[in-house]
Amino acid sequence: MPEDLTPKPGPALPVAPPFLPFALPDIGDEEIAAVVECLRSGWVTTGPRTRQFEHDFAAYLGDGVEAISVNSATAGLHLALEALGIGPGDEVIVPTLTFTATAEVVHYLGAHPVLVDADPDTLNLDLAAVEAAIGPRTRAIIPVHYAGLACDMDAVLALARAYQLKVVEDAAHAFPTHYKGRLVGTLASDATVFSFYANKTMTTGEGGMVVTRDATLARRVRLMRIHGISQDAFDRYTSRTPAWFYDVVAAGFKYNLTDLASAMGIEQLRKIDRFLLRRQELAQAYAIGLQGLPLRLPCVPGAGSSHAWHLYVVRLEAGARFGRDELIARLAERGIGTSVHFIPLHRHPFWRDSCRLSPEQFPVAEASFACMLSLPLYTRMSDADQQRIIDTLRELLT
Repeated sequence: MPEDLTPKPGPALPVAPPFLPFALPDIGDEEIAAVVECLRSGWVTTGPRTRQFEHDFAAYLGDGVEAISVNSATAGLHLALEALGIGPGDEVIVPTLTFTATAEVVHYLGAHPVLVDADPDTLNLDLAAVEAAIGPRTRAIIPVHYAGLACDMDAVLALARAYQLKVVEDAAHAFPTHYKGRLVGTLASDATVFSFYANKTMTTGEGGMVVTRDATLARRVRLMRIHGISQDAFDRYTSRTPAWFYDVVAAGFKYNLTDLASAMGIEQLRKIDRFLLRRQELAQAYAIGLQGLPLRLPCVPGAGSSHAWHLYVVRLEAGARFGRDELIARLAERGIGTSVHFIPLHRHPFWRDSCRLSPEQFPVAEASFACMLSLPLYTRMSDADQQRIIDTLRELLT
């Protein structure tokens, strides 16, 4: 009988576990249905759903605020500073440990961002550095609520009052965050700007919201977000009488949010308390599961305050088996995504060169950047997924 040369199956190869991304949006059937309904309505740009989203967002925050939707938090920061009259020759204090958008909006207006170092515990801006940076041309401060933990806003606002400065909160990470019993967005700053980017605590894909109690600022933001046109496009296009005439009263921008995005935002906002609870559960599980490892865990908020847990940022301690970059690579080999928040602005060529900056000016941000990484944290992550991350870190670092 001829020899059977048919290849024989070898031993089964181990199946790699699924990749766990650093972040993942939580989109349900409700958001999909809302967007489909919007498409079928025939109105897809700024219109009735955007107005409802603004109303619902302001109602969630409460305390008499107005909410003006925009197509990104970057746009919102730009509009808020423009409405406050920031312009050429002015200086605005910005933390170096932030995304470039916080500083670039200052540059858009011909003003100069003055970068300050981070607080070693919270990684929010260092208040002593803020006061030291105030000079005769300083007009405003942009505190960034890093990772979802509020800055010491009492101290920020006290400095602003003492030196007659404006305050625009960059709350891209901080919805919903409480500071001493009050939601960020309802404090005494001039404006607060939220982000609904894909990896935030709620998302519209791209989008943001400017929140303020200043009626004059709100009017200016609304005007400038759609080309500086005197009459809102929605009013003109839905009017049952001729309403074609409008005036361009300022050289505005194209920063409006669409109804498609707002339809999604309405549904996400309805889920935000559930999202927050899940993020808090995941943060607590990390805090317990990572105990005893050479990791500095994030600061927790004080009494009466809460953390949005947009990010879970850990810092490797001295003597850890691996440096930050090697740990990130080893986690990736095991199917676990991470990120770094942030490469400090003073390290980027544009800000380094245009602002004449050096690492020695920012010792805390430098030291933190060298050892920090952001672990996966998103509401769709299962307990088993998170345990896999914890177990992998324990294996690598023990």
